[in-house]
Amino acid sequence: MVEYTGTFKAAVVQAEPVWLDADATIDKSITLIEEASRAGAQLIAFGETFIPGYPWWLWLDAPVAGFEFFGRYHENSLTLDGPRFQRLLDAAHTNGITVSVGFSERNGGSLYMGQALISANGELVNSRRKLKPTHVERTVFGEGDGSDLAVHDTPLGRIGGLCCWEHLQPLTKYAMYSQHEQVHIAAWPSFSIYPEAAYQLSPQVNTAASQQYAVEGQVYVLAPSLVVGDAAMALFCDTPVKEQLLQRGGGFARIYGPDGRSLAEPLPEGDEGILYADLDLTNIAIAKAAADPVGHYSRPDVTRLLLNQTARRPVEHTLSATESFDELAPHEPDTADV
Repeated sequence: MVEYTGTFKAAVVQAEPVWLDADATIDKSITLIEEASRAGAQLIAFGETFIPGYPWWLWLDAPVAGFEFFGRYHENSLTLDGPRFQRLLDAAHTNGITVSVGFSERNGGSLYMGQALISANGELVNSRRKLKPTHVERTVFGEGDGSDLAVHDTPLGRIGGLCCWEHLQPLTKYAMYSQHEQVHIAAWPSFSIYPEAAYQLSPQVNTAASQQYAVEGQVYVLAPSLVVGDAAMALFCDTPVKEQLLQRGGGFARIYGPDGRSLAEPLPEGDEGILYADLDLTNIAIAKAAADPVGHYSRPDVTRLLLNQTARRPVEHTLSATESFDELAPHEPDTADV
């Protein structure tokens, strides 16, 4: 494992996507990438499913009522080998900046809550899937697997990421800490659903989760979030009841240091913009001197985590030494078959 030290500037986005429009949201993403690069940032982070926007209809009606949105959402979800995703790779390379972006990933007929890390050279470092979509998200998105709990060596340090309520899963967090993460991307949607009715969904609870992750794991936490504006309200809220369930605003982007302190002045929750902070990785060692949860502050003789990072595939192809996939393909019968 490489140990990284040094200081660099990071950028965290608080913005509204162009809802259910991947191309327009990528245009907006590239504009923000360019802005952050001009400001001297070497890493920029976007919120959960920023492309093509978080599917808020899931929380506002019965699942069947969302079918009118699902076709558009599926079409505007990204494939990792598609031209839309290539635009993000090109933008990172052109602007010389590492990019973490949340998106809806399309793989065949299924969707996943994706979170990609793209190098400043425009190469895909990793793309992960949310391990367990939360509550009604499971009516649209599939699950990730153990390979999605990974931290990656980059020129900026060891970078990892989780989405939303993965930050409320103690074992998931510990799996990330155990890989000596230095910079963590905590990708969130907006905190604007069910105001006053579900406190666990509130900004108070969820910003606290990001802050707790920072101080608990002694890592820098970049917590981007989405904003709900007039466009979202017009699209998703066609009744007065829905207008009460989903509120405007909800942007609570934050940056936390490894001792838990806030490193950037927050924006008003309805405003769009970018937060910046200088991350000095040498501060991580100072924070860990007090309590390293996977080192000197652990008790493996009492409690340990079992982590299976095997990638899970629905089909495993096995071949004998003399077979090939061409031989297994359908073919016309010959006389021996007859």
